[in-house]
Amino acid sequence: FVGNSTYLDDHGPPPQKVLPFPSQVVYNRVGKCGSRTVVLLLRILSEKHGFNLVTSDIHNKTRLTKNEQMELIKNISTAEQPYLFTRHVHFLNFSRFGGDQPVYINIIRDPVNRFLSNYFFRRFGDWRGEQNHMIRTPSMRQEERYLDINVCILENYPECSNPRLFYIIPYFCGQHPRCREPGEWALERAKLNVNENFLLVGILEELEDVLLLLERLLPHYFKDVLSIYKNPEHRKLGNLTVTVKKTVPSPEAIQILYQRMRYEYEFYYYVKEQFHLLKRKFGLKSHIRKPRPRPEFFIPSPLETEEPIDDEEEDDEKWLEDIYKR
Repeated sequence: FVGNSTYLDDHGPPPQKVLPFPSQVVYNRVGKCGSRTVVLLLRILSEKHGFNLVTSDIHNKTRLTKNEQMELIKNISTAEQPYLFTRHVHFLNFSRFGGDQPVYINIIRDPVNRFLSNYFFRRFGDWRGEQNHMIRTPSMRQEERYLDINVCILENYPECSNPRLFYIIPYFCGQHPRCREPGEWALERAKLNVNENFLLVGILEELEDVLLLLERLLPHYFKDVLSIYKNPEHRKLGNLTVTVKKTVPSPEAIQILYQRMRYEYEFYYYVKEQFHLLKRKFGLKSHIRKPRPRPEFFIPSPLETEEPIDDEEEDDEKWLEDIYKR
């Protein structure tokens, strides 16, 4: 106070916190696609940049009833902004329940590799458990834990066949029951959502480029993420989340998996192509690596390309504006 006058009289109301745009981000992370590494990074980044990291203890409930969707959307929407919410959950349509649609981000990986990582992780966990002599999924019967991956695939056990293998697409398709049925409808709806609601869907095989683009697109959340990721201390942490005791199935078994997961692969190649186009917009090259000798049991796809396809140049600023208008 100076005499009878207050700060407000002399200066007007205190300045309001200016929120970055976007101030609501959802990372509905796909299981076994590097998400624990990214969440470790987000914990560091939220301290560093002062955004609200909202996480969930629920890891195994991706499909929600209408009431559960409304409840979760209400809880997320009332979080202090800027927030980044993360949970293993299939895409939620906020606008359907009258909420502001947040910006979505996600990361996926080669579907067979994701499946194999999950198969062995459920049985044996990762190095963190190994060091503490912890067994993953204690309730699993021993004969199931040591079930040979080839037997599981070739004899069509439920874990190694559809609809269990139809895993990545529902994260993008959404909560509609048809999103869990392997087929064109779910695939097309997932692609549409990627185009309309996701700022970025990255490819785990190119994680450093994913982090670089997140830093460019969402600096308030991801500034310096690449240097933190490359820090040897963080690398040590990341190595503990590597799945242990993985074995490679026979060529015949992989060929069967590939056929069962054809919609997942069509989606994966579509996302990969979009990701390469996005990299190109930012002047990042998709390096043409000498292709590894490719086993014959993998069916090549015309969409699988290391170099993004040519497109007409467009003004970078305008393109960014269009993304934010979505």
